[in-house]
Amino acid sequence: MPTRKKHQRLPNGYGSIRYLGKGRRNAYAVHPPADIDGNRPAALCYVDDWMKGFIVLTAYKAGTYTPGMETTLELPDAASRGLEALASRLLADYARVKGVEPAEPERTFSDVYQAFYALKFREGHTYSKHTVNSTKAAYKNCSTLHDRPFRELRSQDLQAVIDNCPLKHSSLELIVNLYHQMYHYADGQGWCDKRYDQFVKIAQRSDDEHGVPFTDAELKILWEHKEDPAIELLLIICYSGWRISECLALDVDTNARTFTGGMKTQAGKGRVVPIHHAILPLVERRLNAYGVLLPVTTGTYRNDLYAALAPLGLAGEPRHTPHDGRHTFSRLCEKYGVRENDRKRMLGHAFTDITNKVYGHRELEDLRQEIEKIKT
Repeated sequence: MPTRKKHQRLPNGYGSIRYLGKGRRNAYAVHPPADIDGNRPAALCYVDDWMKGFIVLTAYKAGTYTPGMETTLELPDAASRGLEALASRLLADYARVKGVEPAEPERTFSDVYQAFYALKFREGHTYSKHTVNSTKAAYKNCSTLHDRPFRELRSQDLQAVIDNCPLKHSSLELIVNLYHQMYHYADGQGWCDKRYDQFVKIAQRSDDEHGVPFTDAELKILWEHKEDPAIELLLIICYSGWRISECLALDVDTNARTFTGGMKTQAGKGRVVPIHHAILPLVERRLNAYGVLLPVTTGTYRNDLYAALAPLGLAGEPRHTPHDGRHTFSRLCEKYGVRENDRKRMLGHAFTDITNKVYGHRELEDLRQEIEKIKT
């Protein structure tokens, strides 16, 4: 089984030799230089020793590489030190002849973040203030990693930040999401050897998925007061299943009678939910009045909702929250016989069985027939 050693960094424009981890016969992927956008091309080949990869890249730079030549390479053990010394000399000569800069020092976590941030939020790419601030907050909460070399970080280092963070589940999700984005960027730049972010998990249970659905009697009261803007949006959530935070950026098409959007999980992003006929007038009124479903921050809306529910006798203990509307939608789907798989699709829940995860496909009108089973 190949073991990993410390090797000299290759100069910019030379290509990269990426260690893929233990348990592989050929544990090193040999990649040609990145393209103009910094994207790593497909591997030329896979070898069982870094030195073989170096020989392949050197041949590639010289124009003498032929596919399959790596299978003919043999490295005598006794000469391994001599080969590494030769590699150092060749790299030094290459730098002098080509006039290229020597290999840059290892980038820290902060270096990678700054480069990633500058690319993502570059001029011409519009993101909400919430997205920008969330990214900054996630980075700040990784302070123990800031000065550490990015390439040397392992999954346990990333996991320790999550395990030791006292913040809520939603803040931990932002950190993990930042990991994913930074490693995706760093992988394309050749700044990491492996995607260690994929092994990070959040141990604590999501604290924003708890809730108590509204009863039929309480829904009746809400419908009687649908003119109140706060209750109006709550009813829309009760009959569509969106999270309040997702309402900030939903794409609403009243002609096709669909919502499109979602966040939080891969299964939840970009999902399409038909607009139930009962809430279509409420949706149209809000769009005409505000241009969007939720014209204020989620915090402001929560306060507005609590104030609206209090005089209706719906502010007892436990207090109803906007997220209870999502639980109400799930309850209504179950009560009126909406297909379980379609309920999951509209709520953005991931499928665990391979049949639905890979082969499950439903047309919009199929989902519309299901959601219209819900009575008001």
